[in-house]
Amino acid sequence: MATIELVGDSFMKSMEKLTKLIKIKKDKVEEQEAPVTKAEDRLEVLKKIEILEREGKFDIDAEDDPPTIVLTPENIDYLRTKTTSKIKRVFANKVGEKFLDDLLKNNKLIIKQINGLENLSKVKTGAVVTCNHFNAFDCFTIEKIFRLSGQIETKKLYKVIREGNYTNFPGLYGFLFRNCDTLPLSSNKRTMVEFMKAVDTILQNGDFILIYPEQSLWWNYRKPKPLKHGAFKLAVRNKVPIIPIFITMEDSNIIGDDGFPIQEYIVNISEPIYPDMNMKPKENIDDMLQQNFEVWKNIYEDFYKIPLEYTTKKEELINE
Repeated sequence: MATIELVGDSFMKSMEKLTKLIKIKKDKVEEQEAPVTKAEDRLEVLKKIEILEREGKFDIDAEDDPPTIVLTPENIDYLRTKTTSKIKRVFANKVGEKFLDDLLKNNKLIIKQINGLENLSKVKTGAVVTCNHFNAFDCFTIEKIFRLSGQIETKKLYKVIREGNYTNFPGLYGFLFRNCDTLPLSSNKRTMVEFMKAVDTILQNGDFILIYPEQSLWWNYRKPKPLKHGAFKLAVRNKVPIIPIFITMEDSNIIGDDGFPIQEYIVNISEPIYPDMNMKPKENIDDMLQQNFEVWKNIYEDFYKIPLEYTTKKEELINE
């Protein structure tokens, strides 16, 4: 009888453990299947993007940027010639590299595939790198592929940023914006003279400059937006190529803190576009811009299997 009772007790305890395990698993499944709340600020940004596209205002940011403080010449050392600038640059780039590694490790940034890395690796001169702009992390993506291409061994990658991001962005991002080889634009004419001098020096030294020719950040926007001429003017002025990069994306199975799927990036690096010195500068600029846009458009249509179309109303474009 004692043996039977012991077996019975053991059986009951096993059943209790099994029941608890089933309940825990059930609770986890229910927790996973519970509806995810999408962040209100992201929903508002998506609504704003819809309105901006419909109104044809492609060069306006959909995010609320920090107020701009005017950048004056004495407050910027574009080429990091001062000792303090050099020290900050070295420290900031180490912090930025660690931050990038953490993003990748924790799946906050997912680079699923890179196409055409050789198109970045083979450029021996200075170059202007263009990319579509849809996330604050897309600059880290370009930084990563720049490193993977091997160009970091002999070149630097500079990034053109808006004035307010340099002068008035708080926290870690602000520190990185000010010190990680950035080239802030400015509403001050004297500062822009220094900006142009720095750009010429950088490109003639054989380094790369990342520019977002769409001039605006639209969160997770998949279409290429109309391009501005600035990047192509700099390329023609310095007789260096444009390297067009267009990042396509897919939903991952990971839901971010904002309630939306984290995107998996497919980085598409196209053949460099070289200036045609037989053209007049303005024609050359327009030609390079159009070539860049066609490359992006073709990548978009090939990847998403849909034609590039905007919701912009024709009458609103005419009124502009």
